[in-house]
Amino acid sequence: MTVDDLQRIKRWHLAHRNDHPVEYHAWDAMLTLWVAGWVGWVPVYACDVIWGLPLCVLAMAAPSLYVEWRKKAHRAGRLRCDWMPAAASIGR
Repeated sequence: MTVDDLQRIKRWHLAHRNDHPVEYHAWDAMLTLWVAGWVGWVPVYACDVIWGLPLCVLAMAAPSLYVEWRKKAHRAGRLRCDWMPAAASIGR
């Protein structure tokens, strides 16, 4: 997932935050994990806290995993994902 993809989804959530507040906060949580993963891997590596590296990698992948999970649930009819058009180019 590129930064442009992240930004496109974030813009959708900002435009619809009053209509979809839970989705807005869930996406903010995914972006927070993403930033924490990117910022955190250097100190984790420098301090030789090897067990933290998989956590950082998982945090970096959180937005992509979330989008794929939401797409799968949307296709299966378990939930409706109104921001799917903003994520249309992801996973092709």
